[in-house]
Amino acid sequence: MNLPLQLDRRDFLAASAAAGVGLLAGSRAQAAPFKTKLYKAMTLGAPTEALLQSHKEAGFDGMETNAWGVSPDKAAKAREMAEKIGMKLHCVLYGWADFDAPDAAVVAKYVDNVQTALRACEGYGASALLLVPCQAPPVKNDQIPKPWDFNIEFDEASGHVTRVVKGDNSPYAAYIKAQNLATDASRRVIEEKLIPVAEKTGVVIALENVWNHLWVKPKLFANFVASFKNRWVKAYFDIGNHVRYAMPEEWIRALGKLTVKYHVKDFKLDPTHTNPQGGSFVHPRDGSINWPLVREEIDKTGYNDFLTIEDGGLSLAAFSQRLDLIIAGK
Repeated sequence: MNLPLQLDRRDFLAASAAAGVGLLAGSRAQAAPFKTKLYKAMTLGAPTEALLQSHKEAGFDGMETNAWGVSPDKAAKAREMAEKIGMKLHCVLYGWADFDAPDAAVVAKYVDNVQTALRACEGYGASALLLVPCQAPPVKNDQIPKPWDFNIEFDEASGHVTRVVKGDNSPYAAYIKAQNLATDASRRVIEEKLIPVAEKTGVVIALENVWNHLWVKPKLFANFVASFKNRWVKAYFDIGNHVRYAMPEEWIRALGKLTVKYHVKDFKLDPTHTNPQGGSFVHPRDGSINWPLVREEIDKTGYNDFLTIEDGGLSLAAFSQRLDLIIAGK
């Protein structure tokens, strides 16, 4: 993603228009029709005073960090440092947890790590922990449908997939089995081992499906998240990650108030389908996403929280500017 550091002409014109109607800078760039207030953040590594200060000066309100090897006490010190600067460590990125591993000892290790991360979240003052339940299914690529071929049917009560494409599904039997195993294993572990810790720490378990070929359609993923029927289990939706399966507005509508956090990136679709991935990632506002529509749909859900850019390659000022335009509905 080696795009030019400067804003393109579209961004310049939109920014000029925003200034012309008196939109305030930074996170205050809220368009008049919107009822919700959105805040700006980026994903970063370990928080330092210099890092937090530079992002604050660029117009960001907070950052998303990680919890690897971080004790609750160390996290609490980072929180104190951030608050003095006027920044919020709003979320922690844990990542993959292989809850469907055949080895019980492996699963137990992941459970212990996630529990530790939830406690670190509490120290940071973060409201959510990003968790990806299960890695990619252990099947061959030709046993997984192409992104544009998915046509999923599933049982709403169990969450089990019964079909992934139209017509003959026998080539995908192993994948369907792996998908259903991931659903059952994740639900069992999260309910038995993680929700009790989430309740004690006051941290939401924010489930994300990334590019692990699991829960790839909006209704299926929404059904999985909703099946917990628990306030401590919600969704972390990455606006750019799932464009190859369905446009973001469809995901946002399906998830509704289940979404507790949003990642911001963009994706350029390949209409020729020559790219086996369905396209490629680009910087926010350079791809196929209809950002004004996305902003409208987020507003309809009543979401008042952070939009976190998960991207690199541009200056902080450029990322901040683009996020301002998205928040303003541009």
